[in-house]
Amino acid sequence: MADHCSAAVCADVSNEETLISLGLKDMDIVVVAMAQNLEASILAVAVAKDLGVPDIVAKSSSKRMSSILQRVGANRVFIPEEYAGVRSATILFSETVLDYFQLGNSLCMIEMVPLKEWVGKTLTELNLRIRENINVVARRDASNSWMLIDPGKPLEDKSKLLVVMEQKTLDELILKDKA
Repeated sequence: MADHCSAAVCADVSNEETLISLGLKDMDIVVVAMAQNLEASILAVAVAKDLGVPDIVAKSSSKRMSSILQRVGANRVFIPEEYAGVRSATILFSETVLDYFQLGNSLCMIEMVPLKEWVGKTLTELNLRIRENINVVARRDASNSWMLIDPGKPLEDKSKLLVVMEQKTLDELILKDKA
């Protein structure tokens, strides 16, 4: 990360004096990435919070650990293994979903190929926003570049679409895809 920020530090943070000596009070963001060491993670987050760091991001290994880190001052907590598992399962379980990105608790953005019943129809005809609560944002062309989609152009089976929808809509779409 040193090439992408003004200061990147790797240190043994199980000691409060070491943490303070790092100059955390002068940092805009602190990332605590020791998910396997709850005690050190709590100490690092708490010290950063006490020193007034405005944005504290922490890696966690469980929902319980996430809750604890938020209580001691982490602004954002993530469990990368959990996210990767959900993302992989979503992609592997569906024949139409090519990529998946969760946006908060209820929305997701996916890259997908059109369902068979969409092929040959335009977005205007399909009226997906009203009928299915699906927002098609863009399409990927043959050169692999994203562009805004023409709602009057029929979808092709090899089209790649960038779509935003609620998670429950995606779950229904995947089940429909499997039927």
